[in-house]
Amino acid sequence: MTETPRSFKVITYGCQMNAHDSERISGLLEDAGYVPVPVDAEPDVVVFNTCAVRENADNRLYGNLGHLRPTKLAQPGMQIAVGGCLAQKDRGDIVKKAPWVDVVFGTHNIGSLPVLLERARHNAAAEVEILESLEVFPSTLPTRRESTYAGWVSISVGCNNTCTFCIVPALRGKEKDRRPGDILAEVRALAAEGVLEVTLLGQNVNSYGVEFGDRLAFGKLLRACGDVEGLERVRFTSPHPKDFTDDVIAAMAETPNVCHSLHMPLQSGSDSVLKAMRRSYRAERYLGIIENVRAAMPDAAITTDIIVGFPGETDADFEQTLDVVRAARYSSAFTFQYSKRPGTPAATMDLQVPKAVVQERYDRLIATLEQISWDENKKLVGTPVEVLVAVGEGRKDGATGRMSGRARDGRLVHFAADSSLTGANGDIALRPGDIVHTTVTYAAPHHLNADGPLLSHRRTRAGDAWEAGRVTRTPGVSLGMPTIGTPPPTETPARSC
Repeated sequence: MTETPRSFKVITYGCQMNAHDSERISGLLEDAGYVPVPVDAEPDVVVFNTCAVRENADNRLYGNLGHLRPTKLAQPGMQIAVGGCLAQKDRGDIVKKAPWVDVVFGTHNIGSLPVLLERARHNAAAEVEILESLEVFPSTLPTRRESTYAGWVSISVGCNNTCTFCIVPALRGKEKDRRPGDILAEVRALAAEGVLEVTLLGQNVNSYGVEFGDRLAFGKLLRACGDVEGLERVRFTSPHPKDFTDDVIAAMAETPNVCHSLHMPLQSGSDSVLKAMRRSYRAERYLGIIENVRAAMPDAAITTDIIVGFPGETDADFEQTLDVVRAARYSSAFTFQYSKRPGTPAATMDLQVPKAVVQERYDRLIATLEQISWDENKKLVGTPVEVLVAVGEGRKDGATGRMSGRARDGRLVHFAADSSLTGANGDIALRPGDIVHTTVTYAAPHHLNADGPLLSHRRTRAGDAWEAGRVTRTPGVSLGMPTIGTPPPTETPARSC
């Protein structure tokens, strides 16, 4: 009798890199014969892919592990695996704190998960495997993509910077660059399946090329993505101001499918705090980059990261951060109250800022950012906008009769779903993955509304795939030689179900 396939569920915490790793985990498990768990069913395997950047990541994981314990006790054969950055940090401590965990794996050995699960089942004992360095680049692993219209593509893993607040280099290791031919092969494979938008991922994308001695490699890679047939939008995250060069700005401005959106982490606007953070740029250099970007692309939407309350931050330091925020005119920002991470230099620094002071500064920062983003969004009222229709972006869409998606500059747009556009079954024929053009009618700090009639609607292959319930899958792509440019034509197998 054929054995029923075991089901799995992957729960992800953290950044886009973690989310992309989870796609690799899902692809690996499917290749090993597991199946995604049906809705409202209990999975046979639960995988937590964790983040360790902030302190509450620890509390969240152990809290969820505690809540899952009764389910596991009631379901013999269920397995729990913990991977990612927190697993790399805590290692065997996870099993000590939560003995019902079956597998612990780190950031460098995602590919070991299916073997570790089987070994844990066979031995009826927890398996903990943490490697100190990367053995196989994650992109050589199969992937089960969550989206039919947008995909992440890793160009590097790890980081060579030594920011005093950051634990990532200790958990993901030194930067390892993926070969350009490998990256472009994956981008082409995604575009061949109908994916319209690709985001290039790395801890520091614009230091890409350090391994093979080409400091202009990232700009060349952006231009090469412009030659990929069917690829309509290219984004990237995250760059570091110290490595940001004018050739990248030129590549963004001159390559039609590279979006005019830039995530440029600031962290602090105070030179003294930046020095304490070991961020090797200063406010003047940072604002110079923003000025050059806007000169080349006046419509560019710029986002950032800011930490409030770093050890030693004074009222004057914080005011300097507000000054940079006002000058940069961000469309949005990820803001954080400083959180101690054991193992980082900042955790043992003197002059830790009292919580009440941090909260007061944080509230002022949020108020300033929201007013700026609102003012910037108001400038767009009455202008046309191209929207890539998305799923899950608008929580109130069901009540408002709207649909949602992202503009080319990354802004969230809620638009009226034109009732005249109906399919054969009476459903509105707009699908996630389709492209619409409309006009902005209202602006809020965090989104735009477009409540007038649609100017146009283009059905896409990505929308067809979403409507058919297909999942975008890409096989592992092996490492190639370090070259930039259009490769010879190759046959890319389409893998859809």
